[in-house]
Formats: sequence, C-alpha cells, structure tokens
Amino acid sequence: MAISLQKGQKIDLSKKDGSQLTNLVVGLGWKEVQKSGGLLGLFKQKVDVDIDASVLMLDGSGHIPSKEEVIFFNHKDHPTGCVHHCGDNLVGGKMGGMDDSEQIQVDLTRVPSHIERIVFVVNIYDCVKRKQHFGMVQDAYIRIIDKGANETIASYNLTEDYSGKTAMIVGEIYRNGSAWKFNAIGQPGYEPGIADLVRKYT
Repeated sequence: MAISLQKGQKIDLSKKDGSQLTNLVVGLGWKEVQKSGGLLGLFKQKVDVDIDASVLMLDGSGHIPSKEEVIFFNHKDHPTGCVHHCGDNLVGGKMGGMDDSEQIQVDLTRVPSHIERIVFVVNIYDCVKRKQHFGMVQDAYIRIIDKGANETIASYNLTEDYSGKTAMIVGEIYRNGSAWKFNAIGQPGYEPGIADLVRKYT
C-alpha cells in the first residue's frame, strides 16, 4: 500500500524487500476548478489552466550547475538519460493513457555524482497575462511510482489554499549517504515562470 505523505515528511526510496529503488516515475496531477457560469450561474464552466511541471537538478551548494540540469517541456532529457520529461499537458486532468497530468521518469543509477537534489516544481504558463493562479486548481498531488513494478510507493496531496500563488516547489528526491530519499515540500511562490524559478538556484 502506498504511503500517504504529509507536508515536510521524508521517506526512504526503497522497495518492499528493502533494496534501493532506482527506476522511478514521478507523477503530478491536478484538475481545474469548475466555476459557475451561464444562465443564473447554473452551469459549470471549466477554466483551462496550463500548468508546467519541471525538474531542477542541484549540486551540493544548492545551485543548478548548468542549463542541462533544467528539464522542462522544451528540454525533456538530461544528457545522461537520468531524467526524462514525458511531455506537456496543456489542460490538466489525465494525459493520454496516464493517470497523471504529467509524468517524469528518473533513473537514479544515472544521476551524476555532483547532483545532490532533484527538485520538482510547477508553474502556471503565462499566468500574468491570463490572470491565473493555483487557487484555480484542485486535487493537486505528486506521487512516486516504482517503474518496474508499476506500483505507487508514496503520494502527497497538496491540500492548502494556494490562491494568488503562481509557482510551487512540490517535492524533491535527494541523496542521503549512498541512498536516496523523497521530501514532500509543497512550498508555494509568486514566480511567474520557469526562468524565475531557475534564478532562485543560480
């Protein structure tokens, strides 16, 4: 059974037999809030919110070593093959045959030795022009999947009120000696785009 995480909770990334997980899928999901509209407000209208999931790979000093360590919809693969972005979902909800809105594949055996943290962030595309924020999104979560077993190991539901916020550090995978752990962060911010999030770590 998958572990349901609380904000700030950390867990070891290990299989049922205690061995280290190496091939992971990180799934992120959300739905747009249905707002009332039409005649007397009786009909629900969906507001399309384009949320982008990205990965920031940090070294021991907490910085992004190079642009190669920023994985997003326009740069889907790290040169080592350790991180692969499966594609951009423009409208939330399920994407193709996936249960998640967006998925990122991580092969921990290929992560370069100087990388200490793999940070998962989301931001709302063109949020200033569209006047959108995370208060217009519901049922947001991140989950860690054992790719080989196709089994969810842990999940974290983001249940706070994020009205007015346009970016979020959802969680991170980080080194703990020779092993890896996951930290459920859920830290919102006002950064309008991925470039602004990147600047926090450069």
